Amino acid sequence: MITNIQYHGESYQIDLEKPIDISIPLKADDQQVNCFYAPPLQIEPVRAGNFVGDIQEGGLVNFKTIRINPHGNGTHTECVGHIAKELYTINQCLKQFFFLAEVISIEPCDDGEGDQLILREHLEEKLEGKCPEALIIRTLPNNEDKKSCNYSGKNPPYLYCDATNYLVEQGIKHLLIDLPSVDREQDGGRLLSHKFFWNYPHDHPRTDCTITELIYVPPTVPDGTYYLNLQIISLELDVSPSKPILYQVIK
Repeated sequence: MITNIQYHGESYQIDLEKPIDISIPLKADDQQVNCFYAPPLQIEPVRAGNFVGDIQEGGLVNFKTIRINPHGNGTHTECVGHIAKELYTINQCLKQFFFLAEVISIEPCDDGEGDQLILREHLEEKLEGKCPEALIIRTLPNNEDKKSCNYSGKNPPYLYCDATNYLVEQGIKHLLIDLPSVDREQDGGRLLSHKFFWNYPHDHPRTDCTITELIYVPPTVPDGTYYLNLQIISLELDVSPSKPILYQVIK
């Protein structure tokens, strides 16, 4: 189904029958991606007297309770409320859900002290002056184990703060990345990339901007321009499990 869309005064064609899901499915087993020592996802049937909410156990319906840490258990989208003293929720901050996006692939570099960094020059080289509303960063190598990795204590790659500044300078409002955080796993609480991206704590924080972490962009998806549908739960919290969907721009 080829659809013509008008976006910011430009015409694009996308195929709605070929969505590309770049979220990591949530499941309650040891193959679920995890980070920051978060408790694992739990899914349990409700039990009350003779009632059990699990058909496999003889119940009439499946009726289950989920225990989840959105920041640690899978693909999630967060707002400035993640680091703010004020109450900002993702449901209040994210009011539009379709964006023109660019997918780029970057191999982080070694800083010589054991950290793997995404630098400003990486972004400048890949974006070539483009200023999309949303940027999707796929790190290399792009192994399937990203979908089940336990990142806790492994010091995964992250964005150097100057790279984050560049994204803000370019007007990028929505950043999606296949890492557990845009900041170092243990950075003494500085959270520089988070703070730079949201311009916090300063006057006029970028409350309509989001960071989505722990995505997975399959290797079959080429770098280039896409139309992004960023789906969240209507959750009054700083973060929500999310389901970003890409549609390749045909024209």
